[in-house]
Amino acid sequence: MKQLHSDADQLAAAKRDPALFASFYVGHAVWVERWLRGQLSDGQVVADLTAETFAQALGSLERFKPSGAGSGTAWIFGIARNLLRHYFEHRNVEQSARARLGMPQRAAVSGEYEDADARLDALALAREIEDALGALSPVLRETLELRAFDELPYSQIAVRTGTSEANARLRVTRALRALSARVTANRETLL
Repeated sequence: MKQLHSDADQLAAAKRDPALFASFYVGHAVWVERWLRGQLSDGQVVADLTAETFAQALGSLERFKPSGAGSGTAWIFGIARNLLRHYFEHRNVEQSARARLGMPQRAAVSGEYEDADARLDALALAREIEDALGALSPVLRETLELRAFDELPYSQIAVRTGTSEANARLRVTRALRALSARVTANRETLL
């Protein structure tokens, strides 16, 4: 399947297949939630506003008109901004889109949102690492997966990849350096 890079591409594809909306959500939920957290201190309200933002976006995909890269991000933040304004005016969180989609309304468990930033950071980092793994050469990716995921010793990696133990170590080191460089570069462009 073709990888959709721009936010506008993701939303256009989601119009044809709403299941593809998940890719847009994963890439943007962290930022919407953080922006809302900067506006409000109540973690439950932030969580509800974030959920309603994406529920409204999913329910109104047909109205999204892409105008280039970044237009999907502007659109989702516009929805979040409007919901936040509604919250400040009425002191309640809009729930209509979540109700139409059949999403359950639930109260937060005490402490549930305290580590939300850490979970969101981990999700974003996992996506970056997955992208960086995909950019590795097949040889480096295979060697790194055997070491990191399968936890094989270098001697077994060497046998499986048909190389020497020293070369297996070198490949893992090169793969880790490439991953680190790519993730660091991605993080620096976000700042």
